[in-house]
Amino acid sequence: MPRTKKKNGRRGQNAHVQPFSDEDASIETLSHCSSFSDSTSVADEGGEASEDTAQEDFQYKLKGFIDSTVDKSAKTRQGALDGLKTAMATRILYEFISERRMTITDSIERCLKKGKGEEQRAAASLACLLCIQLGSGIESEEVFKTLKPIFKTILADGSANIQARQAVATSLGLCTLVAEDDVLDVQATMECFENLFTRSYARADGTCPSITPQTSQLHTNALLSWALLLTICAASQLNDILRKHLPKLPRLLESDDVNMRIAAGETIALLFELARDMDCDFQFDDWEELCDKLNALATDCNKHRAKTDKRKQRSVFRDVLKAVEEGDFQSETIRFGTERMTIDSWVRKRTYDAFREFVGSGMNYHLQGNEFIRDVFELGPPILVDSATMKAMKISRFERHLHNSAAFKARTKARSKFRDKRVDVGEF
Repeated sequence: MPRTKKKNGRRGQNAHVQPFSDEDASIETLSHCSSFSDSTSVADEGGEASEDTAQEDFQYKLKGFIDSTVDKSAKTRQGALDGLKTAMATRILYEFISERRMTITDSIERCLKKGKGEEQRAAASLACLLCIQLGSGIESEEVFKTLKPIFKTILADGSANIQARQAVATSLGLCTLVAEDDVLDVQATMECFENLFTRSYARADGTCPSITPQTSQLHTNALLSWALLLTICAASQLNDILRKHLPKLPRLLESDDVNMRIAAGETIALLFELARDMDCDFQFDDWEELCDKLNALATDCNKHRAKTDKRKQRSVFRDVLKAVEEGDFQSETIRFGTERMTIDSWVRKRTYDAFREFVGSGMNYHLQGNEFIRDVFELGPPILVDSATMKAMKISRFERHLHNSAAFKARTKARSKFRDKRVDVGEF
């Protein structure tokens, strides 16, 4: 259907395209996905026409973003990349993206090569979201084959923008998980990450290398991506990694960066879990010394560290200590729609955290409708939800108000027991 002049005039030129607003991102996306609704859910023909118009407007906006990724203005390109990122994080767009994947890939490649700082960072994140949308297969492999050499060049270039290198370190890990089909290439990518995070190892005398906070974040991202790829390693490769890296990883627990200490602790817990899956009688030579270090971090009272850092660190390392000592994991249940998923291992946690970092608040929606992510977490095919079920799932505004009021009263009553109730004493 041809668009009216009014609609074209309202949108203006591509140079002024803006990213999605919070309102756009918070739309009930289930109503726009054919996998979760059917034509009978529309009350009348007017409602169906309205939905079709909204979908048409949405796709028109996406096309504008794609066109704007090659604009001369860096600000416009940045806005277009951010708009595409928000769209891919909050909706399932396989058919739309599949038809334009090479165009989007070319735009990402151009932004990575010629862009600066934030533009490169946005392009790297968009590349990862593109692979998540396409899933594991020939399409995402073609995309990754084009972008992987650029990723590795930026990652290894010490003169490149540090924020771009941080983003690439994260994106390269997840893109490899999704789209890499060669075991040797996975191993080569892991070695790229090793070349970075091993520079943060404490020295033999216990002193830590002098690195900037930005570089420490780069090393942390590299370590987390390396840990993500551990989850798909073969047993023979894992044995080599355990022998080579497990004795050295505890050196990262001495880092001055709380994020690095936490990433190192979680990676150690992950390695112990993988090792025990292969051999239930797995033994580590420096087990007692490691447990002492983990216990010290789980009960850290160092006055030179920020309270928030200590609180976060103690919470994580209590779980890490249990994992190393007892092989235990604090499970967590994720609810989405009518389904639920249990995070019951360090492998699942690392994988879930990696995907959530890119899709953010859209994670539950992708768990419902993204076939690739559902396959990763063994959730089976997407469950069709008809209009009656969707309506039953919704809570009316009045019921929500009553629930919130009751919760507020209960919270106030509970807090009042601990408040200081002073009695005014009059003068006599």
